[in-house]
Amino acid sequence: MEIERKFLVSNDDWRTLATGTLYRQGYIPTTDQRTVRVRIAGQQGFLTIKGKTQGISRSEFEYEIPLEDAAQLLDTLCDPPLIEKHRYRIPLDGLVWEVDEFLGENAGLIVAEVELADEAQAIALPSWIGQEVSSDLRYYNSNLAKHPFRHWH
Repeated sequence: MEIERKFLVSNDDWRTLATGTLYRQGYIPTTDQRTVRVRIAGQQGFLTIKGKTQGISRSEFEYEIPLEDAAQLLDTLCDPPLIEKHRYRIPLDGLVWEVDEFLGENAGLIVAEVELADEAQAIALPSWIGQEVSSDLRYYNSNLAKHPFRHWH
């Protein structure tokens, strides 16, 4: 089960806390708010299946797959545009914040996510955290692939 809160990033204070890894990911078309994601993170390939979101929770199954398979799936089965981003993993107060700095069609968007043990878990927000967007479906990567940030304005 994935329980995740998502926020916009309000300043650059996080940049000195981690180095980024290049991510390339795409989505195989599905229906009814379920997603099948193919991802290359650095030199590793992954296949992830996610269920419907309820509140800030959803089921998630992730499997490592050969890098060559992931590349072929991205190039042949995933709808364009692909999501390209640098991900920065920042350990803080017993949690790991993931800051995604988007590239390509989503350039200019920087989002921070934190996974929780349960929906009611209290967390201290770092100084670089801005508006919460956990319930705003536009910020889901699967929706950013269909409706890129660059075209919102």
